[in-house]
Amino acid sequence: MAIHLRSIRLPSADRDAGFPFNVPVISTLDCVQFTDVTCLVGENGSGKSTLLEAIAAAARLRTVGATDIERDETLEAQRRLGRALKLVWERRPKRGFFLRAEDFFGFARRLARTREEMLSRIASVDREVAGASEYVRRLAAGPARSSLAEMSRLYGDDLNARSHGEAFLKLFESQLNARGLYLLDEPEAALSPQSQLGLMALIADAVAAGSQFIIATHSPILLAYPGALLLSFDCNSIARVSYGELDHVALTRDFLNDPRRFLRHIVAGDGAGA
Repeated sequence: MAIHLRSIRLPSADRDAGFPFNVPVISTLDCVQFTDVTCLVGENGSGKSTLLEAIAAAARLRTVGATDIERDETLEAQRRLGRALKLVWERRPKRGFFLRAEDFFGFARRLARTREEMLSRIASVDREVAGASEYVRRLAAGPARSSLAEMSRLYGDDLNARSHGEAFLKLFESQLNARGLYLLDEPEAALSPQSQLGLMALIADAVAAGSQFIIATHSPILLAYPGALLLSFDCNSIARVSYGELDHVALTRDFLNDPRRFLRHIVAGDGAGA
């Protein structure tokens, strides 16, 4: 078992301090313990993403595909919560990151622009030294070609040319290191069910190499990760729950067993075609 972040504590929460201290699960937060894979689950607005962002700020994790947490204007409240949290480390890792699914798409666009700029620069340099010796031509565009080759090695030739799921997994895999702490906020948003299974396989390999994950998710697939600690945010306090107790799981199972029973209350007709 690879545990880097053992637990977090909030010594006191002043509801009068406003958001996020007045969120029910934050206002009642005492001590939360983690294992090698911990999943935070709850309805939108329950506070799971807010707490995850605060932990990322407190741990000073780098972000993938987004503005650094310390400079993100939208996360000022989460940084205040992060400063109030007390983190208890088993060992503080040098590696890791914080990743929100929505940040991936911006990263892919920026990577594509960078690739185009580098290709344009290489073409320009090649034109400037077209009549020079092979040594001079190779030397002139060498750094740019090396950077482009490294980008291709890490991310493939073009993240935008891949499916969202394939590109997300490629980005995720390229950023993983052994013995790291990884915080993921709803990673299933970019993934099909099949790709979610692929993500689980990557997580399992990383855990075997000494990494730890804390994941905020709605996905019944990711929540089924073997041995994961499941923490529910749905009862105004954080509570450990079993997979079978989760509303997400029960609702998904009931819907798949009888879609028409749900659809006839939502759309006109009897759910034909379901």
